[in-house]
Amino acid sequence: MRPILELARDLAQSRTTSRALVEAALARIEDKSGEGGRAFIAVYRDRALAEANASDRLRQHGLVPSPLAGLPVSIKDLLDVKGETTRAGSVVLADAPPATADAPVVARLRAAGAILVGRTNMTEFAYSGIGYNPHYGTPKNPWDRQTGRIPGGSSSGAAISVTDGMAAAAIGSDTGGSIRIPAALCGLAGFKPTARRVPLEGAFPLSFSLDSLGPLAPTLSCCAVVDAVLAGEAPSVPDALPIEGLRFAVPTRLVLDNLDDTVASAFERSLKTLEKAGALLSRIAFAELDEYPLINAKGGFGAPEAFAHHRRLIETKGDRFDPMVVSRIKRGAEMSAADYVDLIKARADFIRRSARVTESFDAVLMPTCPIVAPSLAEIATPQGFMAKNVLLLRNTSIGNFLDRSALTLPIHEPGTAPVGLMLMGETMGDRRLIQVGLAVEAALKG
Repeated sequence: MRPILELARDLAQSRTTSRALVEAALARIEDKSGEGGRAFIAVYRDRALAEANASDRLRQHGLVPSPLAGLPVSIKDLLDVKGETTRAGSVVLADAPPATADAPVVARLRAAGAILVGRTNMTEFAYSGIGYNPHYGTPKNPWDRQTGRIPGGSSSGAAISVTDGMAAAAIGSDTGGSIRIPAALCGLAGFKPTARRVPLEGAFPLSFSLDSLGPLAPTLSCCAVVDAVLAGEAPSVPDALPIEGLRFAVPTRLVLDNLDDTVASAFERSLKTLEKAGALLSRIAFAELDEYPLINAKGGFGAPEAFAHHRRLIETKGDRFDPMVVSRIKRGAEMSAADYVDLIKARADFIRRSARVTESFDAVLMPTCPIVAPSLAEIATPQGFMAKNVLLLRNTSIGNFLDRSALTLPIHEPGTAPVGLMLMGETMGDRRLIQVGLAVEAALKG
């Protein structure tokens, strides 16, 4: 799929129809030689085609509610759709009662005219950055499918639905990087909003302290349109800021540790390009980041909050969970109430001190992931899985812990392994971060 605004222009100028776009998306999903069977858990074929026909008729009468109108969009399997059971990538919820209403973000997509083509696969209960799922299969990364590489997670199917032209945009969730990791590993743009901007009702929770919902799409302008719809704002793309004079912080602690050669090269090349375009880069210690792993050493918010939600399911159906997921959730039982209170206080203090470090910058730059997509063979053992998972989540999870907005942009050269550049903004500075990101995106494209 081409970028959303290009598709919207084609629809407006009658160069295509919603029916044609949705048929093409469904054909790719249903192609037996492709990844659709692993990328999607449910496909809304008949409904999507009927809605596409209706969208085309409405357009003939001048009724076009947003740039998303008539475009195929996928939603992650943790979002409620009225009348359907939300499985969240698991099999243990197969007999759960169906949702009584659409999640607010689903309702907003429908109101914007988006055509929902299906529910995408994900890490079970969104609890890893790998994207592996033993129940429904693991869609392969579009780069080097012959080797077989992970898509990144937990929004694995979301990323593949976009890279493979099954959707113009995808809705994912991000608790520690679950939008930005698969976007970066698959060569897409991804946007994680400040959590409170987009309603979380009707989204199966992982960590109520850290969860957020946002888009994966071909470009940042695409993400801007979808983000606005999800947040209940006017669906538009803000003007890019001039790149000249924008101030960027580049931390030298933690986030640059253990970069593989491909990521390190792409990151440094991007920094040089931005400086040449007139951006002002400052390499700073940001020493507070050294404390981040220590603050979260007992499992952070994810483990205890997930355990609180899942503990009764684990008691009755624990043997049906993905072993790599349930073992991490059970860590939450080890955290005392006092530990949890300490974590809340430590987070508030960490947020305050970090804000003082970055308040004079337009964004903080870092590699989205320290490594390119590992092969499925590399994560086949528990040791390999955990090592890659920790590394993939390391940089992205900082933005969730700081309760900030963040985005990732592809910075790899064509034909090479996808690499992402992450921009972290300030809390509730989402739309300005998009303006900064659009400037960076344009500068990197030359």
